[in-house]
Amino acid sequence: MNNETTTLISLKEAMKRVDQKLQVLEAQFKELDFTKDNLTQKFEHHSKTLANQAAQDELWTAVLSFKFTPMELNILYSYVIEVLIRLHTRVLEKLPDLVRGLPTLASILRRKVKNKRIRVVWESVLEEHGMQEGDITALCTFFVAHGNKAEYYIAKVRQMYIKDVNFMITNMVKNQALQDGLLKAVQVIEKGKAVRAPEEQKSSLEELIP
Repeated sequence: MNNETTTLISLKEAMKRVDQKLQVLEAQFKELDFTKDNLTQKFEHHSKTLANQAAQDELWTAVLSFKFTPMELNILYSYVIEVLIRLHTRVLEKLPDLVRGLPTLASILRRKVKNKRIRVVWESVLEEHGMQEGDITALCTFFVAHGNKAEYYIAKVRQMYIKDVNFMITNMVKNQALQDGLLKAVQVIEKGKAVRAPEEQKSSLEELIP
């Protein structure tokens, strides 16, 4: 075996070792990328969870720190309970075979998480009324906080006490999510459907566009 052949064999072996090391490095980089992506997803999820929790805390603080008179609180409660009943009734109209299994709005909110059929109908009902999940969260929070002590007023009584309930809400409720939810509740009851703000319409369009 001459020197050229020996050199060629040594070069091939060296290249083979380099290739093996490159493969090992590639595998390590892939593992690092996977770890990075996994950590990024966990961080984003954690950040989203913290943001949602902060928003919930702010919402509860706003609901519990109301400075409405008992009469004003009763008027707001009346709109809230009417719109929640309307949404519940509308879902049952679309799902007549599930009437017994969905006796309350809470049962719909609970079961829609795992039941696609209920979820699709619920989302369509919200769309019909110009509302979003955030509005329902705000209204349900209001109901839980004040439902045990508030009194229901029919429409004629409400109109006797407050001429412009929208102004009252805008002027007194500073939490944006709660303000939006209450204003939409009033719009749904008085006009049949809430009017979405331009930014909400844009957001909905962006969700539809891939």
